[in-house]
Amino acid sequence: MKTLTEIVRTIEIAAPREVVFRYFTDSERFARWWGQGSTVDPKPGGAVRIVNPGGVVAAGAFREIVPPERVVFTYGYEGNAHGIAPGTTTVTVTLDATPDGTRLTLRHAGLPTEEAILEHTQGWRYQLSVFSKTVAAEHFAGAAKVVDQWLAAWAEADPAKRRALLECCATPDVSFHDPYSALQGYDDLDAHIAAAQRFMPGMAATRAGEPVVSHGDALVRWEIRDPQGGVKVRGANTVSFAPDGRLRRVVGFWEG
Repeated sequence: MKTLTEIVRTIEIAAPREVVFRYFTDSERFARWWGQGSTVDPKPGGAVRIVNPGGVVAAGAFREIVPPERVVFTYGYEGNAHGIAPGTTTVTVTLDATPDGTRLTLRHAGLPTEEAILEHTQGWRYQLSVFSKTVAAEHFAGAAKVVDQWLAAWAEADPAKRRALLECCATPDVSFHDPYSALQGYDDLDAHIAAAQRFMPGMAATRAGEPVVSHGDALVRWEIRDPQGGVKVRGANTVSFAPDGRLRRVVGFWEG
């Protein structure tokens, strides 16, 4: 059986790498990820301090900071917890731009035992998942506005205004699927919306509650009301965001 010498974890994050990188250079954002009391001093030799739940403190120092591509810092535990003293292991984080956002690759080298490697593999699996969620929560904080623009486009009768709304809230290759639609792109959507307005005159969809954002996706509940304000249909959309914050995929589910 091959013995592991380092941990390597890769995760895709639905945000530009400039957005992802600033979590390694801003103590307030770093603490959102790791927890209250965690701090960074973003310069070579600057301190990295991570306050874990339960009071265990990881400490280290930056070796390299190359915006927005790479950070390297040492990592260990105050009080020699887990048998790993500060400065005795090294974490390298590389950020690569992709069409869907950022590919983050983490390497943790120098862990002293197979047990430590297995324990920290699970730790990084969890912490990088939390990191992706934390970045998305900030980057897509405007999700409600984007969704409202999408829903407004379906009620907009003026073709020029409708196209402007679609271009503002969705990517050119946006796809939309629901029980009555399998569409892609502005032109397909525009023609379909115009037809829907002929068959459902005066109907308008509005958001019912705040979007629930998870990483680069969200769940959005909606209602379609008639001109008198009566609810005719309820349902929900799952939406996927592009790195620029616009919608790139929408899937609709009708209730009843």
